[in-house]
Amino acid sequence: MSSFERGLKILAEIATCGDATVDVVATRLGIPQSTTYRYFKTLKEHGFVQEDDGRYRPGRALLEMSGRNHSQSLLADIGTAVLKSIVDEVGETAVMVIRVGTQGMCLRRAEPDKSLKYSFAVNELLPLHAGAGQRILLAWAPADVVRQVLERDLPRFTDNTLTAQQIQASLPQIRSAGRLISRGELDVGSISLAVPVFCRGEIVCSLNIAGPETRCGSKSWINSAFNAMEEAALCLTSSLESATSFQSSREILNEHSYAG
Repeated sequence: MSSFERGLKILAEIATCGDATVDVVATRLGIPQSTTYRYFKTLKEHGFVQEDDGRYRPGRALLEMSGRNHSQSLLADIGTAVLKSIVDEVGETAVMVIRVGTQGMCLRRAEPDKSLKYSFAVNELLPLHAGAGQRILLAWAPADVVRQVLERDLPRFTDNTLTAQQIQASLPQIRSAGRLISRGELDVGSISLAVPVFCRGEIVCSLNIAGPETRCGSKSWINSAFNAMEEAALCLTSSLESATSFQSSREILNEHSYAG
């Protein structure tokens, strides 16, 4: 393998898995660890990967090449308004969650004016194996990401937190249903509903509503909440696809102008 090929394979591995360590990538690609570390160091210096406590994730340069950074910026820009519209309709906390490597992250949130509510802090990292919004993302994650998550020691936050075997069995059902309810997986007494948001066939985030089951456990409330989220998800998909189409068209025009 040439030096260039090694670099490309490492980039492809990070882009696919979203989260990896030097030793795992070295073993998978058959490259010495010391050599792999030097590649990661160079990639980090040029913004292609970012490092967090020994784990490497796609950096800004790699995200921009894949188009994911543009989508996430758009989500952040329009997310709060979308979430507020959900809160106005259902009266509970609404959260937008994205996947960052093998974890979820709260990108945006909107909250009702109520004393008892369940929420995440913006930019808070979340476990992918617990909670409706995170498990929706896990259901559409690459196989390597699913394997990395489920092979770890999964912390149990409550008696309702699922085991790795239960999660693995649930993933096809989640993809088939296109929606998910979790009950008390992260907080006792809570209920959480989530739906995926897609852009050109790729999942970009999940929309998540959470509240106390005493307030949100009725069938009618659950149905109305899912209707509100699914409508918001369709609007987000339409906005993202229109914006990315415009961006692609502009890039093509720029290329032609440079060629001319």
